[in-house]
Amino acid sequence: MAAHPQMTMLRYWRYALWLALFTIFYNLAEGLISIYFGVQDEALTLFGFGIDSFIEVLSGVGILVMVTRIRRNPDTPRSQFERTALRVTGTSFYLLSAGLGITAVYNIFTGHKPETTLPGLVISLISIAIMWMLVTGKRRVGRALDSSPILADANCTMVCIYMSIVLLISSLVYQFTGFGFVDSLGAIGLIYFSVKEGREAFEKAAGMECSCEDDEHK
Repeated sequence: MAAHPQMTMLRYWRYALWLALFTIFYNLAEGLISIYFGVQDEALTLFGFGIDSFIEVLSGVGILVMVTRIRRNPDTPRSQFERTALRVTGTSFYLLSAGLGITAVYNIFTGHKPETTLPGLVISLISIAIMWMLVTGKRRVGRALDSSPILADANCTMVCIYMSIVLLISSLVYQFTGFGFVDSLGAIGLIYFSVKEGREAFEKAAGMECSCEDDEHK
């Protein structure tokens, strides 16, 4: 016997809620671990990746509030809390970009090298696997609920995968070559995606359409 459509929708909304919660707690754990090893090993890319994870926690809280709101009443506009969370997230991404840029230039000129990038290698591989599962789950839910915001969130989660790939490549190259500038180049790669996410956060806060929504059916 087929499930009642309303029950099916409720199940998908519950799934969306759990995905949002998992995103928050995973990024919190990832951020703590990444920052710890980034500071201990003086690995700039890993440290920046950890800060980004904390910013993603802020973003995730906004997504959680959004999912709860849409679940109750799909036609309600963004709340003031959601807009504020987006602005704080956008500002945090810009500050992260500035900090990474200054430190990367300093490290290049001083020839600073991390102790090791092995933790970054492991963390990036785990992150890619977890984030891909989140993207897949969010896309499935977003399509089932015909929810553009959830689909947009899924595609924005892809940015986390791109940042994990940057961390993976820089960690892998340094581990095999020992070229210190690779770590700084990896940090510069994170800057590109941080600026992109910061801009999109402010666009969302202003009620504009997130550019990552253009890719929602990919």
